[in-house]
Amino acid sequence: MQRTGIAKLPLHYGRAPRWLVVRMQKLAREIVTIIVNEYGTAEFLERISDPFWFQALGCVLGYDWHSSGVTTVVTGVLKQAIAQEDHGIAVGGGKGRMSRQAPSEIVNIGEKFGFSNANVETLCYASKMSAKVDNAAIQAGYQLYHHAFFVDENGKWAVVQQGMSTQDRTARRYHWLSGNIRSFVVEPHSGIVGDIKREVALDMTAKESEDCRRTSVDIAKEPPKKTMRMLMSVRPTYQKSIQEWLPKIADAAWKDYPIDVLSMPRNINWKMLKAVYEFQPKNYEELLGFRGVGPATVRGLALVAELVYGEKPSWKDPVKYSFAYGGKDGVPYPVNRKAMDQSIHMLKQAIQEAKVGDKDKMWFLQRLRQFVPEDLIH
Repeated sequence: MQRTGIAKLPLHYGRAPRWLVVRMQKLAREIVTIIVNEYGTAEFLERISDPFWFQALGCVLGYDWHSSGVTTVVTGVLKQAIAQEDHGIAVGGGKGRMSRQAPSEIVNIGEKFGFSNANVETLCYASKMSAKVDNAAIQAGYQLYHHAFFVDENGKWAVVQQGMSTQDRTARRYHWLSGNIRSFVVEPHSGIVGDIKREVALDMTAKESEDCRRTSVDIAKEPPKKTMRMLMSVRPTYQKSIQEWLPKIADAAWKDYPIDVLSMPRNINWKMLKAVYEFQPKNYEELLGFRGVGPATVRGLALVAELVYGEKPSWKDPVKYSFAYGGKDGVPYPVNRKAMDQSIHMLKQAIQEAKVGDKDKMWFLQRLRQFVPEDLIH
């Protein structure tokens, strides 16, 4: 993505009204049907992974133009609207507890699509790593609470997930597409949408963090006692340490960043680090994917890599922006129900004018009749 900036994505609570969700599901099902039949499942996944198109879809479906609810409601609507047998696409995961069900849902999806065990394991790994990266490798104050995994009949996938910051009541959305990924830990995102652009944020996925990633792995492969000594040696300037005898190095290390961002975590899991040492990860992806390695461990290793070995990670916030308009809460204006119905009518016109055979057109129209008022068909 070449465009960068900021969009308003405030954290909203509550539920979408039933009348809105029903209309959203009807319209979403037809939109997915047209895209899949005209362009294929891969094109749909690519559009879902584009934060601009995703936001626009939320607007077309009638949801808040700027709300955090765009993510949770639109993905929830798509999960209900998409039929695996008809569209060749399935959706797993969701908000809160539903997000943790993604692995088991992926297994069920794989069985219906006839995937091999190896392919299912690959998909489960993609689900796990995308969540791990956005929860631990990128640290800007957001805790993931939503994870939606889209997969098609060919094994291609996309992820839309969101984190929240309760401190400033903002949300941040992360988009992934399997076709764009060369590495899970090197700038893997199709886009990141947020309201706040942090002055300082730890981004271990940035290309600039390559040396820090490599050094973090080297540190983790050292005996835990040695790693503990290194971690304990890294202190803020107000604490007693050897840095008092090295004022220039101390100033250089701590001057540019807020102490709360660079403060060493207090809850390092030393038993887990011992297990990592015994495992001897080959690269940063294996380190990050190791069970128990979380934000505290990632930050601790990154700080040691910078302050002890001079391998600086990226502290630039990777957030990008999106934009849209409309909204159920009347901001900037309320949902126009008539306009939504007209949009459904426009889909019917699109089917009639599509360059497909008469038999296919009749099939599309018969499906459309199941979801829209009869007067709109005639």
